[in-house]
Amino acid sequence: MQVFKFGGASVKDANGVKNLAKVLQKAGHKKTLIVVSAMGKTTNALEVVIRNYFNNKKELQSSLQEVKKYHNAIILDLFENEQHPIFKTLSNLFDELNVFLKSNKSPDYNFVYDQVIGFGELVSTRIISAYLNDIGFQNDWLDVREFIKTDNYYRRANVNWEETQALINKKFNTSVLNITQGFLGSDKNNFTTTLGREGSDYTAAIFAYCLNAESVTIWKDVPGVLNADPRYFDNAQLLHKISYREAIELAFYGASVIHPKTLQPLQRKEIPLYVKSFIKPEASGTKVGKGIPLDPNIPCFIVKKNQVLISLSSLDFSYIVEENISEIFSLLHLYKMKVDVIQNSAISFSVCVDNIYNNLDKLLHHLKAKFNVTCHENVSLYTIRNYSETSIKQLEIDKTILLKQLTQGTVQMVTL
Repeated sequence: MQVFKFGGASVKDANGVKNLAKVLQKAGHKKTLIVVSAMGKTTNALEVVIRNYFNNKKELQSSLQEVKKYHNAIILDLFENEQHPIFKTLSNLFDELNVFLKSNKSPDYNFVYDQVIGFGELVSTRIISAYLNDIGFQNDWLDVREFIKTDNYYRRANVNWEETQALINKKFNTSVLNITQGFLGSDKNNFTTTLGREGSDYTAAIFAYCLNAESVTIWKDVPGVLNADPRYFDNAQLLHKISYREAIELAFYGASVIHPKTLQPLQRKEIPLYVKSFIKPEASGTKVGKGIPLDPNIPCFIVKKNQVLISLSSLDFSYIVEENISEIFSLLHLYKMKVDVIQNSAISFSVCVDNIYNNLDKLLHHLKAKFNVTCHENVSLYTIRNYSETSIKQLEIDKTILLKQLTQGTVQMVTL
C-alpha cells in the first residue's frame, strides 16, 4: 500500500488534473490511496466567503459564486459532455454549502470556518475521482470524515487515534485505488473539523500509519525538500536525503514543505517519506527516513512572516521567575497563541508568536495588568539550522534585529 498526496498547486486547473493522471501512470497506482487538497487558491477564496458571512453579507453570494465559477471552468475543460454526473454532483455540493450558510445559528467563527472550508477538498476530490474513472483509472471516492475522528478543537483538531484506526481497519479497501480529502476530519457529532493549514500532509501520514503503508509520497511544485524557500532565498539547494529527526526540526521551525505533525506517525513505524516533483515525477526528489545524516556543509534557512514579538518586563523591576512564566504561558494557551521563540533574562521575557486566532488584543490587555509590555507586529522570524558565521552575517544584511538567539545547531532572529 502506498499513499500519494497532491497539494492545491498540483491540481489548480484542468491541466493539473490531467498531469496527476500522468504521474499515476509513471509512478504506479495499484493499492494506492490518493490524498488531495483543495484546488489552487480555493482555501483562500473560501476564507473570503467566511469573512463575508460574518462581516459583509452583501458580498457573500458573489464571493461564493467566484468559487463555483472557478471549479465549473475546470470541469468544462475536463468533461466534454455537460450532462456528465459531475456537474450535478458539484451543484449539489454548493447547494449544501449555501444551506449551511443560511441555516447556521452558531456565532463561533472557528466552527463556521471548518464547516465551510472543507468544501474545497470535497469538490476537488469529486472532480478528480470522476475524471480518473472516465479515463480508465477505476477508483473509490472516500469521505475522509468517515475515517478520521477528532475532538472539536476547530481549525486545529486533535486526532482520536484509537477510533480512527478502528474505522480505517473496518471500512478501508486496500485492494483498489482510493481517493480522499486531505485536511479534514469529523468530531463525535459528525461536524467537520480541520487539522490545521497544510494538514493534507498529515492526513496522508495518518492513513499510512493506520494502513502500515510502504511509503508516503508528497507531490510538490518543487524538486523536493530544499534548504531554503526559493521565494525568499536565492540559490536554494535540494536536500537529497534527511533523517526524520532533522525533518521534524525543520518542520517545527516552520519549513513549509512538510507539515509539522506529518513526520511523527511515519517515524514511529519507520515509513519512508518522499517529497517529489509532480512536474518531473521521474526525478529522485528527497527521501526522509531513519538515520540519514544531513550534509554538515548545507545550512537550512527558514522564514516565518507576519509574526508578533511581545516583550515583557516586571512593573517593579522584580525578577521574572517560575510563577510569572507559568502565568504567561497560561495566557498564551488561553488565547491560542502558537509560540515560536522565547527568550528571558532576570527582569524581562520575550516571546515570538503566531496570532492565528486573532486574539492579540485580548492577550495584550491581560498582560498589561501585570507587566510592562512592548509589542511589534508584522515581524519576520528567521531560523538557520546547521548555521555558520557566514550564513548568519548573510542573513543579517539590511535587517533590524529585534531578538537573536543561538543554540547548538540553530540560530533564530526576529527582524523588522
